[in-house]
Amino acid sequence: MDTVNYGLIGCGMMGREHIQNINLLPHGRVSVVYDPVPELAQEAADLAGDAHIAASLDELLAYDALDAAVIVSPNYLHVSQLQQIVATRPMPILCEKPLYTNPSDRAVLDDLFADYAHPVWVAMEYRYMPPVAALIAQAAQATGGVKMLTIREHRFPFLPKVGDWNRFNAKTGGTLVEKCCHFFDLMRLILDDEPMRVMASAGQSLNHIDERYDGMAPDIWDNGYVILDFAKGSRAMLELCMFAEGSKYQEEISAVGPKGKIEALVPGPGRFWPKLLGDPPVPQMIISPRAPKGPYVSEIPVDPTLLEAGDHNGSTFYQHQRFNAVVRGEGAVEVSLSDGAKAIAMGLAAQESARTGQAVLL
Repeated sequence: MDTVNYGLIGCGMMGREHIQNINLLPHGRVSVVYDPVPELAQEAADLAGDAHIAASLDELLAYDALDAAVIVSPNYLHVSQLQQIVATRPMPILCEKPLYTNPSDRAVLDDLFADYAHPVWVAMEYRYMPPVAALIAQAAQATGGVKMLTIREHRFPFLPKVGDWNRFNAKTGGTLVEKCCHFFDLMRLILDDEPMRVMASAGQSLNHIDERYDGMAPDIWDNGYVILDFAKGSRAMLELCMFAEGSKYQEEISAVGPKGKIEALVPGPGRFWPKLLGDPPVPQMIISPRAPKGPYVSEIPVDPTLLEAGDHNGSTFYQHQRFNAVVRGEGAVEVSLSDGAKAIAMGLAAQESARTGQAVLL
């Protein structure tokens, strides 16, 4: 297969980012799009280069020039759309995180994909941000084995979405699932280990409190701490604040072990950086050995073309580059259904711990 023809399901802001990055692939193109909002579908079709606009998911799946599906719809729709693809036209799938929002759906998806003949990739883009990828690659050597891992995200509030679905736990799975499954995935990957216990404190302090949608007040949280104990003795912490858009760096990751510390500093989307401050910050990696003492600072710039193609520091392109290779028969899936499900389980446990004030065992 020389060119992979993609069908895009969901044409909102993140859907457009997927299109812009698929457009950069030498072996990929979006051939058909579907969104229940006609204006979004038309904009996506134009961005893809005159893609066919399907009036329904059934029509998209019946389109002849279709080799793989990319699901970028609201979280609560993922399971039903995955079921429809498997039942109607099985094919390779890249599904945005989280795979599901209801804990009972894990068993549903395990059964659905038990004997599935095609690759399924869960979109955990943060793995592929260049500074984060550099930290992942060098963490074991720089630290001598990570004992403490801290991930801090200080960012802007949830953006407006069609139907305001991201304002409510019932449709998102909760902030610690919707927003933070990326970070729980990184914890498992960096530590090469599985969590055993989760303790969390989180809540809604500032954002969306005065908003109303059909008379309903948003219940989505905007800040929290999560501490996790892992099986081999390491521990990890997440610190999330979604009313800190004035920060120089959006993500700060720190891993420490007996030999030293390694950090990755990642700025937020360049389009949000105040122009009066000049150019946006450049991502950094810092290695701080215990002996001889550091630190050693390296800049890890991201290709400007990739920065223009989305809000995730080039990671969406690198993810698609690898998924495209898998669809063409090269390489293997790097973020599996199991990876996606385990990250959700960690997020759901964190939501439960914060709600009850009790530690949750996994």
